[in-house]
Amino acid sequence: MVRHREISCVELLQHYLDRADRFNGELNAIVVDIREQALVDARRADEAVACGAELGPLHGVPMTVKEAYNVAGTPTTWGNPNWLGNVPDTDAVVIRKLKQAGVIIFGKTNVPLMLGDFQSYNDIYGTSNNPYDLSRTPGGSSGGAAAALAAGLTGIESGSDIGGSIRNPAHYCGVFGHKPTHDLIWMRGYCPPGVHYARPDISVVGPMARSAGDLAVSLKVMASPDDIKARGFQWHLPDLGGRKLGDLKVAVWKDSDLCPVSNEVSTRVEAVADAFRAAGAVVDENARPDIDVSRSSETFALLLNATLSSRLPEEIYGSLQAGAALLDPGDQRPEAKNLRAQVATFRQWSQANEFRHQMRWQWHAFFEDFDILIAPIMPTAAFLHDHRDFSERSIRVDEIEMPYFDQVFWAGLTGVSYLPSTAIPTGLNTEGLPVGVQIVGPEYGDLITIGVAQLLEDAGFCFEPPEEFI
Repeated sequence: MVRHREISCVELLQHYLDRADRFNGELNAIVVDIREQALVDARRADEAVACGAELGPLHGVPMTVKEAYNVAGTPTTWGNPNWLGNVPDTDAVVIRKLKQAGVIIFGKTNVPLMLGDFQSYNDIYGTSNNPYDLSRTPGGSSGGAAAALAAGLTGIESGSDIGGSIRNPAHYCGVFGHKPTHDLIWMRGYCPPGVHYARPDISVVGPMARSAGDLAVSLKVMASPDDIKARGFQWHLPDLGGRKLGDLKVAVWKDSDLCPVSNEVSTRVEAVADAFRAAGAVVDENARPDIDVSRSSETFALLLNATLSSRLPEEIYGSLQAGAALLDPGDQRPEAKNLRAQVATFRQWSQANEFRHQMRWQWHAFFEDFDILIAPIMPTAAFLHDHRDFSERSIRVDEIEMPYFDQVFWAGLTGVSYLPSTAIPTGLNTEGLPVGVQIVGPEYGDLITIGVAQLLEDAGFCFEPPEEFI
């Protein structure tokens, strides 16, 4: 519409600002307002259109970004009150690339404290709510992003994912999200204060949107090797090459004893598998990579906890070390294992890393035989807000009560091995809540999984707006 001059960039931005003014109070999704600068940028974008300048692929598109990104002149706190004074004067690399593509950034969206939860609340910005049911979480840590998208407060979003932080909010809020292959997108400027060049293990940044096509455009804008790698590397990502649903070989993994999913979630995975069957695809519900799934989950937990705890202040990390030292060597409770993982030695980390790389090659062999894998994202639809201490929380899956953080299993199954994964909506359940699934592919198969998402979207697996925010 901008290219064809059917709407001006200022008018388009004002559309989203008006919706944010109308609805954000209930949702608390957008927590940092950058509208004054955005209006300046939108007027400049209109001038570029008027003079016939070459336009970027996202010229004039208004968007918000996750609060954890550095956007010059705005606070980057990660929900931590101790970081309120962190106001960077430069943009993260991804933000710079998006701006070069023409986007108009007008706000930042909410996160949990230190990005460490399936919910998005903190003492600085408060609690974000799910637009399909305000009493429920929109997910985390990109929860504000998913809520803003679903409610139509923003055009596109950029989140991050280490333990499902793009995928679980997309699932809970019925939008599309893509967790890229690890290191596909340069993360400089997505980091705690004082850190500039980090490439944290497992963690990635990636796009979120209301359509799979928007994911594809955004990913192509965001992806590039860092400046050092760029001396010798260029990304050349394969795509579907014109293949349709019926041309694909599809593996389906709809449940696991290590993390049972609700009947409605497994039914949605089956519904996606049925769409492939109806199109004539080869569908195999028994195919699995040659990995020890239990050990994969333990490896993910160690690498994840070690990475997350490395961000902690010295005094907190020291208390974890002291606590781990007091553990009985025979104590194998989940909380004891997690505590040990948080202060893992380099030897322990290296051993886990070696097994991870063995799994990468086993997944590689698996994807020699299959194009994609369809799997759940989380065990249930969005749950009610629960801000109790982590040790007091649990999640109910049909008749089973599970530990709260066991939900990370489906994100970690593929994330630990660096695999790309595209989250798609499959419609609403009987309570009117979205349910999503993830499409997993081989490393650097990002445009393949997004391409499959586009085909499934055409087949009816598309975004359904929440009735209260139409």
